[in-house]
Formats: sequence, C-alpha cells, structure tokens
Amino acid sequence: MSASIPLKHGVFLAPYHAPRENPTIMLRRDIELCILLEKLGFHEVWVGEHHSSGFEMIASPEVFIAAAAEATKRIRFGAGVISLPYHHPLMVANRIAQLDHLTMGRVTFGFGPGQLVSDAMMIGLDANKARSRMAEALDAIMRLLAGESVTLETDWFTLKDARAHLLPYSDPLPMAVASAITPSGGKLAGQYGMSMLCVAASVIGGFDVLAENWKIANDVAAKHGNTMDARNLRLVATMHIAETREKARENVRFGLEHWATFYDVASNNPFKSDGRDLVDVLIDSGRAVIGTPDDAVEMIERMQRQQGSFGHFVQQHVDWADWEATQKSYELYARFVMPKFAKSNANRLYSFNNIVEDQEVQRAKRLEAVDLAFKAHAAQSAEQK
Repeated sequence: MSASIPLKHGVFLAPYHAPRENPTIMLRRDIELCILLEKLGFHEVWVGEHHSSGFEMIASPEVFIAAAAEATKRIRFGAGVISLPYHHPLMVANRIAQLDHLTMGRVTFGFGPGQLVSDAMMIGLDANKARSRMAEALDAIMRLLAGESVTLETDWFTLKDARAHLLPYSDPLPMAVASAITPSGGKLAGQYGMSMLCVAASVIGGFDVLAENWKIANDVAAKHGNTMDARNLRLVATMHIAETREKARENVRFGLEHWATFYDVASNNPFKSDGRDLVDVLIDSGRAVIGTPDDAVEMIERMQRQQGSFGHFVQQHVDWADWEATQKSYELYARFVMPKFAKSNANRLYSFNNIVEDQEVQRAKRLEAVDLAFKAHAAQSAEQK
C-alpha cells in the first residue's frame, strides 16, 4: 500500500550514551543535536525519562525540553515519555502545562508506564502494576488538564479538590502514548483518540505487534466515538547512514559494542549475535539500517507497505558512531531521504529526464536557432554595406 499521508521526520533521544564519556558534554551535545536537526528540517525531537542503567541519562524530559526549546525556534518536542507511575498526576499536569506555555505550543505530552525495571525497583514499584497505574494517572491528568476539580483516591495517589495550576497553552494539547509489545498503549490511544509512538516498529516481530496494536487502538476508538488518525502514528527505528555501506559499517564500530551490551540487558526485545558480526545481525534482522540513504528509504518504504500510511518516521538516536559521523548521517538523511518522501524533486526530475530523453531534438533546435541568428546577422550586415 503506497503512502498517501505526507511523511514527517523526527528523532527519538532516549538518549543512549555509553557511561565512558563526560556526561555534561553529552547533555550539551544533545542540545546541539536539537539545533542541528532544526536546521536540517526535522519536524520533532522526542526525549525520554530514565533513572538507572547508566546509558539513558535524561531523568526529566521536561527540564531538557525547556533548555532545548530556548536554543531553537521551530522544531517541536515530545516527552518520550513521562513515566506516569513514577509521579503524582497533579505534578505531571502542572509541569506539562507549564512546559506548553514556555515553548508556546511546541510540546507533545508523551507518556508511558516506564521502560526500565531497575527504575521501578528503586522506588519500590511493582513493575507488574505499572500499566494499570499509568491508566489511573492518565485519567486524572486528562481531567485536570481539562480544568476540572478532581477528588480521587487510589492505592498510590490522592487528589482532594485538586486543580491544575495552569491550563495548557495549546488547545488541544497534543498527546501520545508509547506503544511497545503490549496492548495497553493501543487501548489508551483508542480510548482518548490520541497519537501512538510505536517504539517496536522495526524489531523482530515488531510489524505484527504494531499491526495488532493499531487494530486494538482503532477498535477501542470506535467504541468510544473516536477515530484514530494515521497522520499521528509514529514509527520508531534505528539507523546510521553514510556515503557507502562500507563507511557506515566502519563508523558504527565506535559505539555499537557498548550499546549492544546495554540493550541485551535492558530491552524487551534483545538480540543475540551468537558470535556473528553485530552489524550483520542488525542488518539481516531488519531492525536497523547501517548503510546508505537508499537503505534508509527502503526501510521506510517497507514499513509503509506493511503498515500503510503513517505520519511520522522517528529515528532512534544512538551513539553508534562518533559525533562527526553522527552529524553526517542526519545531514545525508535530510539531503536524500526527506526529499524522496516529500516528492520535493518530482518536477525537477521530470524536467531533467525530459531534457535528457529529448536531447537530440533540443540540440538540433538550438543549433538551428544559432544558425538562423548568424544568417540574420549576415543579412543585416549585407544591407548596411
């Protein structure tokens, strides 16, 4: 199925930074990345929340987004995601509304249950309760952001005639639920008619999971009188591209092994190399692109064939390559991948192909025109003598 929805492009900044470099420099570099992405024409950046593991070192997406928004002017930011079971709903509502004002409407409220079990363990949270608590918190937050006075008591939070201190700047405030390998994200997306951020879009079996969650979201939406909009469907996958496949493979040697060690432990979808080259494992699985802009185009087109139209492709940012090669990867994506899906060069290519195919006729006409010009000049000169 060909895509009929204009495709927008974003980056998911968990971030994945190996605990071997200066953390201050890495955080400042993340802001530099946001500035670069805006210059290159990316539409949005998603920022995660994590509190353990060493790799994913942003603890508050709201704080990071506030800083990055001041360094940029156009690009949108998404909390990707605020882990709702970790926070009192009133505090989440107040912080996201304030951030919406500070950015003047450039923020999307993304939420989820929390990814890392190690995060939950540190605050005494039973990870098995995270998804039910996410749903409880979201219900309260939606009511607070709508301006209601909320009185509610659960086994983990209490609200007594509670009101949000500020209502959002945006009307409506864009919202997105993270969807991975369970149906909880799809259910909430359908219940409230909100966006889905599908972080399992390219993992092994990810397409089947995605299709099932999208179906669940649409079925639940219909029951609640909502309609899921594929323009707000975001698919996430990882890629690093270079001028050649060989160069891309060379680039990712910088950090791939460090990332793989972490990912095998922390992810719900780990991969095992079984002694094979990690680059080959990732490429062969279809879970990532390590190649050229053409390989990036092929992955997105494969997703479109499988899923149908969707509104956003979001690159998972990883420090597989060093900073210079990483910047080059995003530049190549902006130069060669974005125009492919925007059809920016359709008319230019038509004009170019037309002049190439018709070159003999056009050359003859040019020569004829030149010849006529010389003949006219000769005739004029003769008359003046």
